[in-house]
Amino acid sequence: MTNLLVKELLALPPESQDVTVRGWVRTKRDLKNLVFVEVNDGSAFDGIQCTFDRGGGSLGAALETSLSALSTGASVEVRGALVPSPASGQAVEVAATVLTLIGDAPAENTDGIPAYPLQKKRHSLEFLREIAHLRARTNTFGAVARVRSRLGFAVHQFFQERGFQYLNTPIITASDAEGAGAMFQVTTLDLDALGRSGKVPDYGKDFFGKRSYLTVSGQLEAETYAAALSRVYTFGPTFRAENSNTTRHLAEFWMIEPEAAFAELEDNMALAEDFLKYIFKTALSDCSADLAFFDAHVEKGIIDTLRSVVDLPFVHMSYTDAMTELERAIKAGTAFEFKPYWGCDLQSEHEKYLTEKVVKGPLIVTDYPKEIKAFYMKMNDDNKTVRAMDVLVPRLGEIIGGSQREDSLARLEARIREMGMNPADYGWYLDLRRYGTVPHSGFGVGFERLIQYVTGMANIRDVIPYPRAVGQAEF
Repeated sequence: MTNLLVKELLALPPESQDVTVRGWVRTKRDLKNLVFVEVNDGSAFDGIQCTFDRGGGSLGAALETSLSALSTGASVEVRGALVPSPASGQAVEVAATVLTLIGDAPAENTDGIPAYPLQKKRHSLEFLREIAHLRARTNTFGAVARVRSRLGFAVHQFFQERGFQYLNTPIITASDAEGAGAMFQVTTLDLDALGRSGKVPDYGKDFFGKRSYLTVSGQLEAETYAAALSRVYTFGPTFRAENSNTTRHLAEFWMIEPEAAFAELEDNMALAEDFLKYIFKTALSDCSADLAFFDAHVEKGIIDTLRSVVDLPFVHMSYTDAMTELERAIKAGTAFEFKPYWGCDLQSEHEKYLTEKVVKGPLIVTDYPKEIKAFYMKMNDDNKTVRAMDVLVPRLGEIIGGSQREDSLARLEARIREMGMNPADYGWYLDLRRYGTVPHSGFGVGFERLIQYVTGMANIRDVIPYPRAVGQAEF
């Protein structure tokens, strides 16, 4: 007997050989002389058909009893011969002779156990979020999980092939990389007791001796290692305590953040373009069955959209020129919910208009006003804009944000003070500009936002196994 995954079985040549299939029942069709059981183990979008032939009563009473007990969701082991399949859609099937029911999944309430909730029918995504511990067994979430797995590996492949070192940056930090303050606090102080006493917390007695938080970004720490190893990248969880109950925001998500020394904004833009093309090529080549499902059932045209981003060169445009295009659109009769003006942050509707109507493809917008960007971005000579870049793609808008970092000690100190921050809190970060400073650049891309774009899933809570959002920390 050969113990292989369903994915591997489906790829075997259609010649008779003994095999064992282990997985979960997706469907069972009981005809007069044949019973068809589709078994899927999650290794591929398609399951494998196992056919039990009743001809001449050859199955026996025990096997008939096991077959009658089968229902959607039950775990089984099937043994038989792998043979050519007469049905369309797959080259092989299993001519089954042995069935072992490993774990039942009753379709009706039994002995106080509720019925298996994933019966063979369409379930709403809202309902599936309520049973997130089971939703990976559906076609949609199995496909999301496989795409997420393959592209997570592709992230490492991309950077490792280009000389980047993988860096694990801290989850707990005392600094706010974004300067926005939307951070989850970490403490071991007895807050209930403090509340009853009315005393002000003494963070000198806390675990770390100061206020500490869950990180919003590994960028600042990545910069320190880029100043020693030249090219590094982080890929790990980050946290934002923003009260945003939307389809685009999570409180816990995964960030990909490369940082490269001796790299200016132009190098950063080229790296970001190469990265997206590499990831999308991987999805198209290695996740074709899953993408075909998303294209057919989740968002039409998603495969063509990904191919266009891979094939088209990324257009470059300054923020000022982008504003000119948006103002021209208003004069021509385009109505935006948020009126664009120089100095405002681009909204999703502006980004989609620029990519879908103006350049008709991917776009990198550069040189944003300093007031709407982070303190660490390098100032342009006009002292009004910074060397920032946002990568925009059709159908979504921003997918990557990055910049050339400020490498001048004096300018960075001045910018920190200008933002109302305390330079003493960033002494270690400023040391990078005191000792051997170099031009350096990097960007960040939310992994879930990337998976959303590849799969077409509308809600970001459906592309991470267990979403964490406002009022949601189940499972």
